[in-house]
Order: sequence, then structure tokens, then C-alpha cells
Amino acid sequence: MASNTVLWASRFRSGPAPELMALSRSDASHFRLAAYDLAASFSHARELVRAQLLTPDEGEAIEAALVELQAEVAAGILKPLEQDEDVHTFLERKLTERLGPLGGKLRAGRSRNDQAANDLKLYLRDQARRIVIDLLSLQEALALQADEHIETIAPGFTHLQPAQPVSFAHQLLAHAQGFTRDINRMQDWDRRSARSPLGAAALAGSAIAKSPEISARELGYDAPCENSIDAVGSRDHVTEFLFVTAMIGVNLSRLAEEIFLWSSRQFRWISLDDAYATGSSIMPQKKNADIAELTRGRAARLIGAVGTMLTALKGLPFAYNRDLAEDKRAAFEAVDTLALVLPAMAGMVRTMQVDVDELRRQATDGFTLATEVADWLARQGVPFSEAHEITGRLVRYCEDRDIGLEDLSAEDLSTVDSRLDPSLMTSLTPDAAIRARDGYGGTAPLRIAEQLSRLRLDFNAQREWAVHYDGPRV
Repeated sequence: MASNTVLWASRFRSGPAPELMALSRSDASHFRLAAYDLAASFSHARELVRAQLLTPDEGEAIEAALVELQAEVAAGILKPLEQDEDVHTFLERKLTERLGPLGGKLRAGRSRNDQAANDLKLYLRDQARRIVIDLLSLQEALALQADEHIETIAPGFTHLQPAQPVSFAHQLLAHAQGFTRDINRMQDWDRRSARSPLGAAALAGSAIAKSPEISARELGYDAPCENSIDAVGSRDHVTEFLFVTAMIGVNLSRLAEEIFLWSSRQFRWISLDDAYATGSSIMPQKKNADIAELTRGRAARLIGAVGTMLTALKGLPFAYNRDLAEDKRAAFEAVDTLALVLPAMAGMVRTMQVDVDELRRQATDGFTLATEVADWLARQGVPFSEAHEITGRLVRYCEDRDIGLEDLSAEDLSTVDSRLDPSLMTSLTPDAAIRARDGYGGTAPLRIAEQLSRLRLDFNAQREWAVHYDGPRV
């Protein structure tokens, strides 16, 4: 028995069981694709006019009704009913309510299979640019802080142990470099995803919609997909999108972890603005970096989404299967997660206060200038393996006397090794240590300023990419 609320029921003698419909019906979040489905419907209506299944007047009438639906969806006044199985059913119902049988003509030459693939692809291409814009706000926050702290000396760590002095700006920009690659990955993903599945219909292509290259251009794609089965059956573009968002989540989590450390009483490097911290319901003195903690937790969900899609895809025969509906659930959660996390992290980084004096005081804790001794000896012609041994003895000498390298006297130096003379001491300052590392990519202030300048050029180019997009923006 055919049903005006189920697009597939014409060959059935009875209506679907409520249990089936409860399982089959799209989650409410999926109806966010309505605007993208409507955008594709404009192109398809014009395709049906070219195929002479619609007269020009009928095409104009359908487009006028689609404009009305588009405005009502944008205004939030058009809502699906419980019996609307998915966004396609919902919009066809509304179109036929306004146009009668003419509304049903729009279904010719297309399938929910190519519609579903297309709607999500359009959505993700749009959202990729929104994610990039939000990520660039965090990048700007990192760059602003770095600009203030090019000359700020901080301890650098390996294995979470004091290692060598660095500029605090250099530490901040290390995170910015990772996020820049995340944006590059999103741009690469978009290039591979710029193929339209419209015209693939159920799997074999359409006997009616024969100019998919035109609708592809109208919707901001580079071209239609090469293979109609691949067009409806592949979701590697969704999986790759989820990998990029997971990588963003991992990089956010690494920054969050450092913010925990920096803001702790043990480190005391930074203090968080009250607007971007929380307290305790029982301990009045607490000031917690909850944004960073929530970000670290949400990163786990972003990582899990990649596994969800890979597992859903791995055993599927090649064409459309309903398992593929998991793509929307995973993709929407990734998009929604980053829409919350990125602005909060940007605000927290932008407003944090850095304790320059404390950073400098800690910069030489743990004999972080020991490498300067070994390097100085190497420049005097001492083989580095030997210089390493001499420096190790010098550190032990200091430990035994509870002094720092900067406290050594000429007598102390000669006691450890005759090749250590007082001229070494000019190298044993954190300022000298960071200025000595003036090779490309090093922590010398001059190099950091150059790095920051290049990053800002990247930011500008990435923002241009995000802002100038020919596809539908919702």
C-alpha cells in the first residue's frame, strides 16, 4: 500500500510497522541537511526542464515553491513531522502540499541514495570552512600571545623534564604549526571531495538526469563523480573528514594538557581569566581549567568517530547500504563538538596572563644550560663525545655542592677539567642560549619573529580559502 509519507512503499501491501519506522527514521539532527537538499533540488529542477520532463513553466513553479521552503527552513518555522522518515520525505511532502502532483515530479531521475550522499557532502564542505574560521581564531590568539613573548625566556622540556631554555613564543607557535597543518589537511580533503554524486541515482546513473556536470558546477563542485556506484557507495570522504577533525582534537588536547600544567600551582606560568575558568562547589579557593579538561574529553569522541566509520565501511558490498547512514551521526557530532570547543579554547588562550618573571626564574632549573657547556667545548675542538662526558662531570660537581652552573667559579671549572675556562660563563645565560639557536626554525627571537610573520601569511591565505566558497552556505 502506497503512503504519502514513505517514498518507497508503492509495492507493499501494508504499511511499515512502527518498530521499523522507529529504527528507520532519521535522527532529528539529520534534518539540518534540509537547506542543502533544497539547494540540490533547484539544480535538479533545471535538469528536469532540460530533459523535458518539466515544462519551463513547471520548472519556474517548482523553483518558486523551493524558494519559499528555503526561507521557511532558514527561519526555523518549517519542521518535520514524526512520520517524515528523512529529510527527503519531509521536503517532498511539503512540496506536494503546495504544488499538488507537480511536486511529485521532482523525484524523477534521482534517488535518496545520490541525494543523501550529496546533502552530506555539501554540508561537510560548508562546515569545513566554518571549522577553519574558528580554528584561525585560536591561531590568532596563539599568535597574539607569541607576539608579546618573543623575548620571554621559558624552560623547554623533553620527557616532561627540564631540557633547554626556549622562548615562550616558540612554545606557543609549536602548537600553531600543528593547527596550520590541520587546516592544510582540511583543504586537501576538500579538493578530493569536490566531486558531485548527483546523477548517480540509486547506483547505475540516471536515464533522465544526464547532465550532472551542470548541477555539479552550480553547487560548487569541480566535476561529477567518475563512477556512479562509487558516488553512492563510498564514504571515504566522510571518514577522511573525521580523521581531520580527530587530528584537530588531538592537537587541541595537547595544547589543553600544557595549559593544565602551565596554570597549576606547581608551574605557575600562567593565570587564566576568570571568564574562562571555573571553581569548586566545596573548595572556594579552586580555579580550574575546565575548558581544557572538556576539550581533552571531547577529543576522545572525535577519535572514536573515525573508528565508527571505518568499522561501518569495512565489510560493505559496494553500492548503497543503510549502514552508511551512520555517516551523518558521526559527522554531525564532530562538527558540533568543534563548534563548541574551538571558540572556548580561543578565548582562554587569548585572555591568559603569563608570568614572565616566573618563567625566567625556572628557565635554568634542572641544569638546562648544560648543553651550552658541551657546545662550547665542541667549538674549542673537543670531540663531542668527550665534551658530553666533561659536561656530565660538571653537572655532578654542581649537584654535590647544591649550586647551579651559573654559580661556578674559575676554580670550580678547572677542578672538573682544565679545558674549562672562565670565558665559558658568557655562554651560560638563558639569553645567550636562545640567541645561539638562530638557525631556521630555531628559538632565537629573530627566527621566531620570522616564523610568526610566515604563519600570519598562512593565516591570511587560509582565511581567504574559507571565506570564498562557491557552494551553498547555510
